[in-house]
Amino acid sequence: MRKALFLLASLMICMSSCQAGSATKDPAGTKPAEQSTNNNTMPTDTNSVKVAISTTAGDITVLLYGDTPKHRDNFVKLVNEGYYDGTLFHRVINEFMVQAGDPDSKNARPGQHLGAGGPGYTIEAEIDCPRHFHKRGALSAARQGDQVNPERRSSGSQFYIVTGKAYSEQQLTMMESQLQDMQKQGIFQQLVGENRQKITTMQQQGDREGLQKLQDELIAITEQRAAENPARLSDEQRKAYSTTGGTPHLDNQYTVFGEVLSGMDVVEKIEKSETDSADRPKEDIKIISMKIIG
Repeated sequence: MRKALFLLASLMICMSSCQAGSATKDPAGTKPAEQSTNNNTMPTDTNSVKVAISTTAGDITVLLYGDTPKHRDNFVKLVNEGYYDGTLFHRVINEFMVQAGDPDSKNARPGQHLGAGGPGYTIEAEIDCPRHFHKRGALSAARQGDQVNPERRSSGSQFYIVTGKAYSEQQLTMMESQLQDMQKQGIFQQLVGENRQKITTMQQQGDREGLQKLQDELIAITEQRAAENPARLSDEQRKAYSTTGGTPHLDNQYTVFGEVLSGMDVVEKIEKSETDSADRPKEDIKIISMKIIG
């Protein structure tokens, strides 16, 4: 892993001022230009909330967790405003997830590129894994990738419901190792962000020795922090991922703020939709309405 991290370090140090989009199999959120602070000042509490989602494919009921209050309150606010009414499930990937919440998808033209819309703000991350993880039926917030969004702030409106698949114990062990690698990459990227000005100055001065020394220091800090709290799958995660399934590679990367209570068969129907090259269903699947039911 140290060799792989070293290669990543070299790339990040050399390209620290560059930006990149989300990976193909990551839920994408609003474009970077919209990542301002959410000024929603609604009071929060610890109560969970149920939301009924009526779609052209059927009805889904979700639970919004009380211990992710920023996401819960924002979702409730948007539901009460009718924000989601008429929007599409604009990105669907079999054995992965179904994504919605882009306001630009309302009355979208066939073939129109979607996935960059939002309310003009992002939400502070409320990642709480392994308490909340990407099991089948998890409700999570989409977002931009780490290199343009190191704080992992969530899209102000776009969300996805996990479908995923089941994994063998051997696959989960391998995936746990990958999660640890991703954890280290995340730590290192954060450190690079914190030292961006120093790196830029060294690059401008042609200080290769200083860059190498800083790189080694950041790698050492990364290794230490990862060793203090290594990414591991809990017994509950292993049980869920080996039976009902999910998308474990997204754990600790995105905020899970709820889950499906009923209507998973509808989600599965959406998941199996025929899609175009941009993963948009060829026949529009629309959110008719949402309402708070408890």
